[in-house]
Amino acid sequence: MDGADGEGPGEGPTSFPDFVTRQQQSLLRLAFLLVGDRGHAEDLVWTALMKTYRHWDRITRRGEPSAYVRRVLVTTHTSWRRRAWHHEQPTGRLPDGATTESDDRLDGNEELRRALAALPPRMRATVVLRYYEDLNELQTAQLMGCSESTVNTQAARGLARLRTVLATGPAPLPTADHGPPSRRREPPR
Repeated sequence: MDGADGEGPGEGPTSFPDFVTRQQQSLLRLAFLLVGDRGHAEDLVWTALMKTYRHWDRITRRGEPSAYVRRVLVTTHTSWRRRAWHHEQPTGRLPDGATTESDDRLDGNEELRRALAALPPRMRATVVLRYYEDLNELQTAQLMGCSESTVNTQAARGLARLRTVLATGPAPLPTADHGPPSRRREPPR
């Protein structure tokens, strides 16, 4: 991992507010790459943090709270994607002053963000964790709750799809990634 848990050898458990202060931006970047939208990324991070807050003492006693929170974030993202629900439809018009938030490594690479957004959720999570977060196969498998061979397969297929999409030119931004069910909008009757 990135070693940003805030706990070195011999250090005791960290407080939840300290952890959030140190890890918030890193978690937001990961969530943004998973969902492709700043607002949904914030919702995803706060949902993951709320889920972990309830068990924080136990999580810190086990060690590696950062890995645990990242796993909750990835599984929450996958869970949101599996739910069938109605969502707001894009209109093609952006509000004035719209911006996109991203990490410096992706600045100016809208094409890569679009290509990532075109991947299925678990494949995208695998590619992001392996090549953006720089986790090894075992760490990625543990975070995603799958085998190392599944990680290898998903990573290989994801990279192949990215190469294909990037070789054919810019793709339209997919609208399939919707955020949490709390953002549900029913169509007018």
